[in-house]
Amino acid sequence: MKVAVAGTGYVGLSIALLLAQHHEVHALDIVPEKVRLLNEGKSPIVDKEITSFLDDNTNGKRPLNFHATVDPAEAYSNADFVIIATPTDYDEQKNYFDTSSVESSIRAIRSYSPDSWIVIKSTIPVGYSASLRNQLNDNHILFSPEFLREGHALYDNLHPSRVVVGAPQDDLASVDAAHLFANMLVEGAADKESQRINHDGSRGIPTLIVGTTEAEAIKLFSNTYLALRVAYFNELNTYAESRGLNAKQIISGVSLDPRIGDGYNNPSFGYGGYCLPKDTKQLLANYQDVPQNLIEAIVAANSTRKEFIAQEVIKRINGSPSPTVGIYRLTMKTGSDNYRQSAIQDVIRNLKAEGIAVIIYEPTSDEQAFLGSKLIADLAEFKQMSDIIVANRWSSDLDDVRQKIYTRDLFKRD
Repeated sequence: MKVAVAGTGYVGLSIALLLAQHHEVHALDIVPEKVRLLNEGKSPIVDKEITSFLDDNTNGKRPLNFHATVDPAEAYSNADFVIIATPTDYDEQKNYFDTSSVESSIRAIRSYSPDSWIVIKSTIPVGYSASLRNQLNDNHILFSPEFLREGHALYDNLHPSRVVVGAPQDDLASVDAAHLFANMLVEGAADKESQRINHDGSRGIPTLIVGTTEAEAIKLFSNTYLALRVAYFNELNTYAESRGLNAKQIISGVSLDPRIGDGYNNPSFGYGGYCLPKDTKQLLANYQDVPQNLIEAIVAANSTRKEFIAQEVIKRINGSPSPTVGIYRLTMKTGSDNYRQSAIQDVIRNLKAEGIAVIIYEPTSDEQAFLGSKLIADLAEFKQMSDIIVANRWSSDLDDVRQKIYTRDLFKRD
């Protein structure tokens, strides 16, 4: 198969490399520097497995049929499948994902490849694919949600929890194409062998071919449940901190119940990143005219948590003359270079609204300032200048200034 992938972020690049093990893949991006790096075998994003795949391809250890390009004609012409993995940020004014990048990609694809199967991997509102098919009179559009962690995107594609592809169930050609695409994803996975045993006793990677609207709902409801878990344990931590209780002991005891488990239970400053903030808000918007209380509460709880964190930091510096708060990393997770929608940003805004001086240590940024606060490139200088250091996640880099640290990272993991 010839496969084109529009977008080389976490989603697009991880899918491209997964499929390039068995198919001819052309990854399209509008940034020439990213394309140059990829064709030189260098990853433009922080992801251990992506870096390893590109290194192995360069060294001949793992040959990949992969090429990056800025030329849409080269990527799209005669492609069997075109995967759209462009960003769809949530528009706060419209209460809707900004899907313009998806629509512009489809226009470009159809100008070079009128009959290829288009698979949307970008996160979109519930009902969007069906609306698009009708609006464009294009019955070659599918939707396949991704379930990837930041910094572990290729790993999660190699070891997927499930593969979901959405196609109209009354369109046999679309259903067949959905099965073919699902098989291509499974083909590239590292644990596709039948010895994988799932919780229900079945073997292999669970694969679901469902309606496009149901596939879109699976994505949003999955991420909203994860956001609920984060918000729940954060509110448990807020209670424990407010009452002088040992939150780690409480969480450990609660999580030993197998019905609850210990996933997504490590307190933080709030959920953030590429998916959870926008997906929860989009799902809430999709609930218009549908009764609900819980979805709205999840969104509100995240804002409350960040306000609480800022106030706790302020309590700890009260009485200090002209205190400086140091923010250790803007990134959400260890081993990541992404800080889009990171929870710490709202904590910074809340602190600055109270007139608190803030400096930031973020080694992945080339900027001089962020949110009006100075970025300090030298870690030793940052530690010396900070009266208190606020860290969403612990690092051994902070061991020597442990007495300055404010964090809610109880288990020292993401």
